[in-house]
Amino acid sequence: MTITISRSGIKIACLLAGLMMLPPALASEADSLTSMLNDFLAASHKAAAHESFWADDLVYTSSNGTRFGKAEILSGFSEADSADAPPAVVYSAEDLDVRIYGSAAVVAFRLVGTPADGTEAMEYFNTGTFLKRGGGWQVVAWQATSIPRLPPAAE
Repeated sequence: MTITISRSGIKIACLLAGLMMLPPALASEADSLTSMLNDFLAASHKAAAHESFWADDLVYTSSNGTRFGKAEILSGFSEADSADAPPAVVYSAEDLDVRIYGSAAVVAFRLVGTPADGTEAMEYFNTGTFLKRGGGWQVVAWQATSIPRLPPAAE
């Protein structure tokens, strides 16, 4: 009998094994950060999601090399953004790596942006530095790096 495990199955098994080896408190914090990130991505088209996710002293470096803070992110939203309209792009996190360092954490992942109009998905490597302040996590630094699209393979 031969058992075949896909690469994604191996990744999931390794992630679960790694989480089981973490002390319970760290595993709980990793779960909290993972949940927080997924909730943020699901609501990232709304200003309220950004208000609570980013710290006031945020340093954000975008994939095009521009640096800005929370105020600039929030200024990009209008009243219309807070309506219940569906997002133009749906974001998800893949290949998540959460590392806890006491009251600090680093979360690295592949961000996938899938446009609602069916055009090709965008991908980024993102790394966020979170600090636990007042009992809750917030992002104080963020780095986004665009993953270039590969040209179609020649036939």
